[in-house]
Formats: sequence, structure tokens, C-alpha cells
Amino acid sequence: MGGQYRITGDKYPRMRRPRGRRRLAFLVVVTVAAIGLIGWGTLQLIDVFTGGGDKAAAAGPKADCASKTSPSATASSASATSVAAKALPKPGQITVNVFNATPRSGLAKETADELKKRGFRIGDVGNATGAYDKKVDGAGILLGAKGAAQAALPVLNTQLSGAQLKTDGRTKADQVDLIIGTGFKNLTVKEDADKALAVLAQPQPTSSATKNSC
Repeated sequence: MGGQYRITGDKYPRMRRPRGRRRLAFLVVVTVAAIGLIGWGTLQLIDVFTGGGDKAAAAGPKADCASKTSPSATASSASATSVAAKALPKPGQITVNVFNATPRSGLAKETADELKKRGFRIGDVGNATGAYDKKVDGAGILLGAKGAAQAALPVLNTQLSGAQLKTDGRTKADQVDLIIGTGFKNLTVKEDADKALAVLAQPQPTSSATKNSC
């Protein structure tokens, strides 16, 4: 074909996609992303200024504390305190040997008679052995088996404040010695001794129960 209908390279039509659609799609994606970021930032600012984080933090310890005070933990604590209370003997279950380590005569018998009135059983009464005679400077020494350290000795100690508690190799935990020292004046007033004994007999909360309290 020639003439005016001849196609040359300069006038050959080029096939291109319209650029307008791509630009429009790009703008839509950018706009949606910007709106999302603005919304997220707004929510964060609202949470900060309204104290939302503080409420969540406050709710956390309460929930954790509630889990710690479970029925099983309470039952274990009650069981432990019950055992401790049962292990404490009463005055009538304790035999006290009273020995006088001072130059004052008759002091062992007077003390033994008073302890008997207060419900204690009395064993041997007399002068202290050479290991203690005239060698006890304080109010006295309460001496017993190792098993009496958390039982009979504390109970007897309510009757003589300031006494020193010691243990030896004896096997009977319910038989203890009261060795009267030169600093002894008299036993604790009965009313005060009864109060101290009542406090000693009260079950005390265990460490686990204290930790679980809110």
C-alpha cells in the first residue's frame, strides 16, 4: 500500500495502560493506611489520659491475690496451727523438779508449793547440784530435754520471767528442772502468768497464711 495509507515507524500506535487508574489505586491504599494509623494513635492517647493502664494494673494484683487465698491454702494453714496448738502441753502434764542454787534456805519448797497451786506436777525438791549451786546469777534456769524446748519449757517460762532456757540429754520431754538463781525474787504474779499462758496457747498464723492475705 502506498500513498497516504502507508504506515511508517514514526506513526505506529504504542499500546500503554492508562496511568490514571494506577495512581488512583495507590492513593486509596495510602489513604486507608493513614486512617488506620491515626485511629490507633487516638486509641493509645485515650487509654493514657483515661488511666486504662492503671485499671488493668490494679485488677492484676487482686486477681492474683484471690488465687493465693484458695480454700486448699486456708485448710493447710488451719491444719498447721491446729497441730501446733495440740503440741503445747498443759501445766498438769508437766512435772517440775525445783532446785535451789542460792544461799536462801527453804526457797525450793516455797516455789514448788506455789507451782503446785498453779496446776503443775511437782517432782524432786531440794538443793541444786554442784554444777549449778551458787553459780546461777539470774532469776533461774529452766532445764529440760530437747523435745521440751518448744513445749514444756515455754509453758513453765510463763511462771518465771527472765529465766534462761536450756536443754540437756534427758529423754522425758514432760519433766523439766527449775533451778532458782540468786537473782530470783518470786514467781510471776499469777494473773500475769495466766495471761502469758493464754497468749502462748493461742494458735498463731503461719507464714504461708500471712503471705496469702490481701
